Amino acid sequence: MSKNTIPAPDLSIRPPRSPRVRLGGYVLLARLLDKGQAELAGTAGEYKYNNPIDHHWLLFTGITAEALKAELATGKGDGEILAWIAENAPIKRAPWEIQQWSAWHNERGPDGDVETIEFFAQRVGSVAKNREDMKTWFDYLDLDDHVTFGGKA
Repeated sequence: MSKNTIPAPDLSIRPPRSPRVRLGGYVLLARLLDKGQAELAGTAGEYKYNNPIDHHWLLFTGITAEALKAELATGKGDGEILAWIAENAPIKRAPWEIQQWSAWHNERGPDGDVETIEFFAQRVGSVAKNREDMKTWFDYLDLDDHVTFGGKA
């Protein structure tokens, strides 16, 4: 499939889907697919496919970033990719496992070590100096996406 026919968002003009959006019950997956499709189409902007937050989903399913990207290159949409994941994921997860994993990630903030807490505070501070409501990684990602595309912190 040529790069012009891969269904892909233009992440230079809008962000990928929120990490909170669930696809097949998984958080992070819709965002991962948006970034992968955009990278294949050359429209990723500053977003990176297979970054550290993506690794959480990849490790949970056992799917490699390369295998998922190869499947995205065929032009499959969300439903077709979900079917491919169900069939090809080396680690088969029950719906309750996906729900619990997603709920945990939805509420996950920086770990208790000082370096991670400082890194999180620095990242949030780079986007909004006076936001005390930013508690989770998804809070930060959503705010960063919003501000990056012209919203106010």
